[in-house]
Amino acid sequence: MTLEDLYRLLRTSHVQAQGIVDTLDDPLVVLDHNLCVISANPAFFEHFRVERDSTLGLSLFALGNGQWDIPELQRLLGEVIPRAQAVIGFEVNHDFPSIGPRTVLVSARRLAHPDNNSTCLLVVFSDVTDARQASAETDILLAETRHRIQNLSAVVHALAYQTKVEGRSAQEYRDAFLGRLEAFFSAKDMINQSGAAGIELAALVDEALDSIDRNQIAITSGPSLRLESEQVRPLCMILHELTTNALKYGALSIPEGVVHLSWDSVGDASGRNIKLDWIETNGPAVRPPVSLGFGAGMIERSARSVGGKAELRFAPGGLNARIVLPITRDHAA
Repeated sequence: MTLEDLYRLLRTSHVQAQGIVDTLDDPLVVLDHNLCVISANPAFFEHFRVERDSTLGLSLFALGNGQWDIPELQRLLGEVIPRAQAVIGFEVNHDFPSIGPRTVLVSARRLAHPDNNSTCLLVVFSDVTDARQASAETDILLAETRHRIQNLSAVVHALAYQTKVEGRSAQEYRDAFLGRLEAFFSAKDMINQSGAAGIELAALVDEALDSIDRNQIAITSGPSLRLESEQVRPLCMILHELTTNALKYGALSIPEGVVHLSWDSVGDASGRNIKLDWIETNGPAVRPPVSLGFGAGMIERSARSVGGKAELRFAPGGLNARIVLPITRDHAA
């Protein structure tokens, strides 16, 4: 082999090695024994948006605005050569001059050399900002999901344990429990679809009474009013309990019975309120119960949960219910 052949071989090997380094996506630099930059690949210049002239020949710790000038990192890099150690994943959180706040993992090893006596370091920088942010967002989503599942589980348990068992068949218990659960999920669907804008009271009433024979319900529409998201579920549960009671024992249990439903916006010293009236007529004779059952209790609790109130009156012709809910924002059209 001639000297020219040897030179050509060395140059070819160098070009290939340089091509491999330049192809790597991760930014990297080579440091001399004084920890000054000997070379850097294109990914380093592109990622950190720096120029070759402001990088090569300078100490790593003098680059940019001193983002790598960290005593602990200096100590670790200084021990790589004499102790044949490596730096793996040293985390740097910094507001970089051109790319803003980033999280970068720094790894360094002694540069491989045939005589195993190299005094140069290969330093690789892995930007994990986006990955960390995605992981944090996933953690938040999982935490929110767990929270929602726990809340849902609590609701299901409450409905199951508080639905009356005494004096009922298994089928009657099942129908009562599943009916309340369906009303709960229907309210959740409406909340999810409407979002922060809330939902029209008329739309909620129409959805809640969709299964009722329209010949047996007379709706007198009041003003256009929007419910807050937190008011949707309680009112859905209230209408479900009123409907279920009317179908079993009240006006909707016989063909002649009629339910009159109306609402209005009223004001008093404490502010404006939604007043919804449910009046049953032509139903079976009604007698006030000795004690309120779970349904009546749920109506009252649901109204109170959003700062409202429920008034139930057992008139001879059927149940009269007045539901009052506060209007917390001006949603009147």
